[in-house]
Amino acid sequence: MADFRSSSRPTLAAVVLALASLTTAAQTPPADSLPRGRFQRAGVRVGEVLEYELTYEHAPELAVIFPDSAANFAPFEYVDRRYSPTRTRQGRSLDRAVYRLRTFSLDSVQVLSLPVTLLRGRDTLLLPTAPTRVRLLRTVAPTTVVGSAPQLRQNVRLLPVEARFNYPYWLAALAGLLVLTGGLVLGFRRSLRGRYRRYRLRKNHAYFLAQYARHIERFTLSRSLTNMERAITLWKNYLSALEDNNISSLTTREIVAHYQDDTDVSLALRLADRVIYGNQVSEDESETDLAFVLLRTFAERQFQKVYAVS
Repeated sequence: MADFRSSSRPTLAAVVLALASLTTAAQTPPADSLPRGRFQRAGVRVGEVLEYELTYEHAPELAVIFPDSAANFAPFEYVDRRYSPTRTRQGRSLDRAVYRLRTFSLDSVQVLSLPVTLLRGRDTLLLPTAPTRVRLLRTVAPTTVVGSAPQLRQNVRLLPVEARFNYPYWLAALAGLLVLTGGLVLGFRRSLRGRYRRYRLRKNHAYFLAQYARHIERFTLSRSLTNMERAITLWKNYLSALEDNNISSLTTREIVAHYQDDTDVSLALRLADRVIYGNQVSEDESETDLAFVLLRTFAERQFQKVYAVS
């Protein structure tokens, strides 16, 4: 009996081997359920973009993760990718992704295998694809003699070159022009200021003469004291601006004293006051005409003095 029980009881080694075989069978998917990868062209040139298609058909309840840009694509370099939505038909799901890659390796045949990650609870399982090969297309044929350089053809034909705007030279020229202009302004500042002042004096004097003549013409036509008063006020304001003083607020006596009892100013202002304040407009226009002429002559004389020293 002891020998029978001993011979019929399984050994510990047999139990371990049975559990290992069951675990391996549970974790290893069948061969037809492995992901598949393929290049969409058989050959590629150095630096040329090549598309690699990765597909995986599996049960709908499985959680599958495809490689992203952080995966190892050696000897290729990752460019970008595009995914297709999962399609499920007759109890099977299909995932598909197309990766755009390029290579700078010079190996004649280059191999790529991308793994697909399968999530099972807290564990992950990597399902590698079968290695896929692509042939490197060479643009220059290898030389027959080792170490000899290929024959080069000389091409000395000139090609048109688009003219470019030379910013450094133009900026340097502009800076030089600004420096030159600044030097001229600093060197001839007094002369330029004098020219501008004389220009303003001539312009203001011409404007005064035109307005003064208009007031005189209106007074002659209407014999209105208002027009005469406006002409006198214009004369005072012009001299105030010309000599930078304030004679427009002074009385006739103060103006005469300011100009050191000038005969023309004294006579003209007395005649004007008699007409304006005394309301003594005579039919004889000689007195009013004389007053207007004397005031205009004095204004022109003062203009010449100021203009000469400007």
